[in-house]
Amino acid sequence: MLNDEDIIKLKSVLVTKEDIDSVKSDLNILKTNFAEFKEETNTNVLGLRGEINFIKNDVQEIKSDMADLKELVQGLIISTDSIAKAIGNLSIEYSAISTQLSRHELWIKQIAEKVGLKLVTD
Repeated sequence: MLNDEDIIKLKSVLVTKEDIDSVKSDLNILKTNFAEFKEETNTNVLGLRGEINFIKNDVQEIKSDMADLKELVQGLIISTDSIAKAIGNLSIEYSAISTQLSRHELWIKQIAEKVGLKLVTD
């Protein structure tokens, strides 16, 4: 038969009801902590998703603005090009008119000289 010493030895080796209750209690605490952690994590993830969507929207707006800006700059370049071409054409025309005016002035002086007319400048 078993004596008290054998029972004490068996209790130290085998699992007792108190040991099982203690483990159950620890498991319940872990379950509660895990549920709270899961809920908090889900809340954080949802918050991050909202922030990510917000950032995506901002990036899309910036891309749209950049496309509009690019189109505007291209229009300005085309306008500047046409203005520069017009200025070039006017410069050539001005040179031709200036040359013609100088020639006419010379001819008028030559005619006045041959006719014997004195030209007066105001």
